[in-house]
Amino acid sequence: MRALFSGVLVVLGLAPLAAPLLARDNGRYANSPLHEWFDSLRSARGPCCSDADGTAVSGADWDSKDGHYRVYLGGEWIDVPDEAVIKAPNLAGRTMVWPMYQDGKRPLIRCFIPGPMI
Repeated sequence: MRALFSGVLVVLGLAPLAAPLLARDNGRYANSPLHEWFDSLRSARGPCCSDADGTAVSGADWDSKDGHYRVYLGGEWIDVPDEAVIKAPNLAGRTMVWPMYQDGKRPLIRCFIPGPMI
């Protein structure tokens, strides 16, 4: 029970650190030093933050093989289209994906930026 309580405290303590990694611009992060960078992100599929929420992805939920990426979303592995990969330096330092859901089907990847596999 004590270990569970400690785990909950750790998760709650880290939650505020994850909030700036949500990349949709609704004004909440207007003063963030990364605000302009997030707004500028785009893949060959279009602007990232204008149409989809960005989500940080842990190292266990993405991988690379033969120069292509995939992410684990909604209980399944989704291949990242090459045109969705952002080539710019990752200033956030975390792997991020911008999935778009249409008609309740599996997500389409709008943008993806790799980070370290941690």
